[in-house]
Amino acid sequence: MRGVAFIGGAGPGPEQCRALVSGADFLVAADSGLILAEQAGLRPDWIVGDMDSLDELLRLEAYPPDRILRYPPDKDFTDTELALHLLWEKGCDETWLIGGGGGRMDHLFAIRSLFEREPHPHHWFTAGEAIHCLNEQVKLSKRLYPGALLSIFPLGEGPWELQSQGLKWPLEGLAWDRGYFGLSNVLLEADFSLFAEQGRFLVILPQKRLEE
Repeated sequence: MRGVAFIGGAGPGPEQCRALVSGADFLVAADSGLILAEQAGLRPDWIVGDMDSLDELLRLEAYPPDRILRYPPDKDFTDTELALHLLWEKGCDETWLIGGGGGRMDHLFAIRSLFEREPHPHHWFTAGEAIHCLNEQVKLSKRLYPGALLSIFPLGEGPWELQSQGLKWPLEGLAWDRGYFGLSNVLLEADFSLFAEQGRFLVILPQKRLEE
């Protein structure tokens, strides 16, 4: 099952949000992620968090009380973590994040750190980026536009080995280690692919598609 968590911070536009959640089994809004969801005309199944960044608490009155899980501000988990934990508890084996762009740098680092864990999110969509967690023995194929920039960061313990097609600088045989990265590689053509022979990687792409 696929679950989607709307989180606070800059996210895609309403049309893109609706396209991203198509076919999802559960929608959860973490605190001000509710604003992003409602701007896209979406009604989350649950709302979680301390609600300290929600613009109007009156928004909550439109939802059943048993679907609102409110926590104190002094807690051990971020609102994003609470949303993910709820999705995992509901049986979602694939989890996506929408939102979380811009804002405080420590918040961005905290979300990035979630991809180092087990379990971890699979995709993260901000206002400008599409971020994918590429697991071992999984292929990522996309269609963007020639000249688009792609960056890659190894995750987890390794070892890491990656194959690529359609990139200016091929990734075969590249020696990866913790703290290493491949920054601003260039797509030579619209269609490209990555295959993780070993290890897990974070792949950062622009949101813009060829047809846009």
